[in-house]
Amino acid sequence: MDLEPEELQFLGPVGIYHEASKIVLSWRRLFSQIALALVLPLSILYLAHIYVTHLLFSKIDRNEDALNDAPPGSPSQSAILSRLSSEWSAFLLFKAGYLLALLVLSLLSTSAVVYSVASIYTAKELSFSKVLSVVPKVWRRLMVTFLWAFLLLFTYNIAAVFVIVLAVLFLGPAAALLLLLYAAGLVWISVVWHVASVISVLEDACGIEAMRKSLILIKGKTWTAIAIFVLLYVSYLGVELGFKFLVVEGSYKNLGVGFRVGSAVLMLSFLCLVLLFALVAQTVVYFVCKSYHHESIDKSSLADHLEVYLGEYVPLKPRDVQLEQFHV
Repeated sequence: MDLEPEELQFLGPVGIYHEASKIVLSWRRLFSQIALALVLPLSILYLAHIYVTHLLFSKIDRNEDALNDAPPGSPSQSAILSRLSSEWSAFLLFKAGYLLALLVLSLLSTSAVVYSVASIYTAKELSFSKVLSVVPKVWRRLMVTFLWAFLLLFTYNIAAVFVIVLAVLFLGPAAALLLLLYAAGLVWISVVWHVASVISVLEDACGIEAMRKSLILIKGKTWTAIAIFVLLYVSYLGVELGFKFLVVEGSYKNLGVGFRVGSAVLMLSFLCLVLLFALVAQTVVYFVCKSYHHESIDKSSLADHLEVYLGEYVPLKPRDVQLEQFHV
């Protein structure tokens, strides 16, 4: 990063996007290698999941329609029920495999990008092989943070469903306002989670402790962080809808296989770019929040802790990241 640590606090959404863009473009070779090795497989997995899910549900829907027309107790009904059972089993197995692969690739991609951006921040020597050597030693910390974030989201969704159902029963249409509050809560939890992921890689904290630190860190920059992640999520959602419309189930199928393949390649490329940029941006957000709270991370300390020490990854200690105050 070209900016001094104390200057980062003044960056808003546009400045953070600009800084993230400069990092990616200045180190385009490194990030191209990370994208091809980790982010591209993650993108392929996600789009393939959309396509396969559509195919499986199409078969399930057809068999359920046929089941409604089959005479009760007939051999045809038994055959349809057997097919439905097999198809639902296949869908659940596919979903479980997809979620496991998605988790692993997401954690590896996040580890690689956060480590790379932090190394660039310290101006330390960096190579793709070095990134790959460090990644397996930090992604486990991210796993712990992910599990806590998942537990928080699960609890939040269960509580939200309970409250919304009661509100619909007692308040009627006015309960629609709760949906807006529910969406705002999801965005807020997502922001805390993403910053906690960076903390899990760079600091001596993971899981619930990283979530707590993230909550404190984003104070004062909450709206900036929300703006960053909402815009990136809109881009991500646009790719998903575009893929569904143009490739999976859209009205443009009559334009031929070539059009659908070209659209799939375009959506894949854009998704890969969005995911890579999002990971870089969330790391920049971390440094911006640190700067906003007048915590100037000593670059030499950060560089030392990013090194592989006796084959083990050494995260930043509290004394390194609860940093001295600077005055502007």
